[in-house]
Amino acid sequence: QVQLVESGGGLVQAGGSLRLSCAASGRTFSTYAMGWFRRAPGKEREFVAAMSWKGDSTYYTDSVKGRFTISRDIAKNTAYLQMNNLKPEDTAVYYCAADKWGSGTYIGGFDYWGQGTQVTVSS
Repeated sequence: QVQLVESGGGLVQAGGSLRLSCAASGRTFSTYAMGWFRRAPGKEREFVAAMSWKGDSTYYTDSVKGRFTISRDIAKNTAYLQMNNLKPEDTAVYYCAADKWGSGTYIGGFDYWGQGTQVTVSS
């Protein structure tokens, strides 16, 4: 089992950048696919980005391709979401999630979730 804690959210102007962090507990961080999801006000939670447990594959929803980058630091047990050129429509609560031995492509496999961090992008 893994516990996840997000940080790094905040208020930023359109065109700005933020880096979200997701700190994971335990010693098996490298065996988890990591994903980022978001929920905007009044909308369903949506997939944003994921990385396979091997770290050799990454996936992004179309709306963030070229602007967001998912990464991880195994030594620090931390996953990141670098968000550049932010837009008001990126405003949401962002959640990180983990999937044991996951490829990063099966959304339903993400069993462990953090509490979320708010990202607000002003126009």
